[in-house]
Amino acid sequence: MNKLIIKNARVIDPFTDTDGTFDILIEGEKVIELKRKERGRSPAKGGAKRGKRVKERVIDARGLLVIPGLVDMHAHLREPGREDEETIFSGTTAALKGGYQAVVCMANTEPPIDNIGIVRYINEAEKACDVYPVGAATKGLKGKEIAEIGDLVNAGCVAVSDDGMPIIDAFIMRRALEYSKQFDIPLISHPEDLNLSVGVMNEGVVSTELGLSGTPSSAEETMIARDILLARFTKSRLHIAHISTKGSLELIRRAKEEGLNVTCEVTPHHFSLTDDFVRTFDTNFKMNPPLRSEEDREAMIKGLKDGIIDVIATDHAPHADFEKELEFDQAPFGVIGLETALACGITYLVKPGYITIKQLLQKLTINPSRILSLPIKGLILGEYANITIVDTKLEWVPQRFLSKSSNSPFLGKKLCGKVLYTINKGKVFDWKD
Repeated sequence: MNKLIIKNARVIDPFTDTDGTFDILIEGEKVIELKRKERGRSPAKGGAKRGKRVKERVIDARGLLVIPGLVDMHAHLREPGREDEETIFSGTTAALKGGYQAVVCMANTEPPIDNIGIVRYINEAEKACDVYPVGAATKGLKGKEIAEIGDLVNAGCVAVSDDGMPIIDAFIMRRALEYSKQFDIPLISHPEDLNLSVGVMNEGVVSTELGLSGTPSSAEETMIARDILLARFTKSRLHIAHISTKGSLELIRRAKEEGLNVTCEVTPHHFSLTDDFVRTFDTNFKMNPPLRSEEDREAMIKGLKDGIIDVIATDHAPHADFEKELEFDQAPFGVIGLETALACGITYLVKPGYITIKQLLQKLTINPSRILSLPIKGLILGEYANITIVDTKLEWVPQRFLSKSSNSPFLGKKLCGKVLYTINKGKVFDWKD
């Protein structure tokens, strides 16, 4: 059995509300000892008995940040069906490099995750970190007939969603909420009114100047308003994916003030970038929902600071190079994000002083875990050693990705905060070079 010691580690763990300097002992796959190196109460006393003589490795984490592995509750791994864009293994390898221990994969594969056979396929596939599938809310993602939600949950799905497509029919949405309530799982809403969402970018001054068709903020907000009303009526758990507008934030704020069981997420690109970047006609700035105005971006930051936005999720959406090399109005929506999300949070949120590193980590670890009831507990004795070691001050420029796709809006941009090591169930992955 191998032994790993992480020395002089500044540990921030939202799961245990820990912030202090520790030496961490890992044997095999598990955390064996946490020894505090400063005055104060340790989150765990003592350690388990050590086994027979083992091979030892030491990582000196002085000056670095040691955190639980991150959790992404919204990613598209494309397998089965589009293995040219991503596979479960390549996507989870990219996730490891980004500091993640777990990825929640959406149902819009080809075929979609609307039956237990596909769930079993995902569960049995080769993967570099944990994967939790989201089942389809409707059969074939067609929004016409409720999927066998009970079977999907029993097979291992942690939520249901037709993400990638909205459920237009309000009656079907009501039924999906009611069925998901029976199994105490959230329904993840893709908030988009297709009757209004007819553009290739945000509708506004920039779209007018560029002569590109625009999608107004109301395309998102009208569906969020409807889904909140249905969640209130059914008393169900509603999670709203990838919000992007100031109006959406205010609708969710009022729902939370009312006490409804509504949560939401934002992507790194929506708190980092605006539609002004589309002036380059670079298709790596084409995503759905689209990049919005500076006012909307500032609202996303305020929502993160105030706690109205619960989660930062990547909406990792890989596309093959030949797809993104089309003209802007012909290229598909979507960008990758697993390898840059933490750095974006440090660069655009923590470094400017909008939120603390602890607040950032809450939205990348404990909040998604709690919303989805995942069996993830942070840095605790006897639990799996799923740990990320980060240099929060190191600047770097994304150039190459472990994802099979490279459609990142942060390609070539200077970011601050780099993952140096990911430890997954005791196995060390070194990303320093």
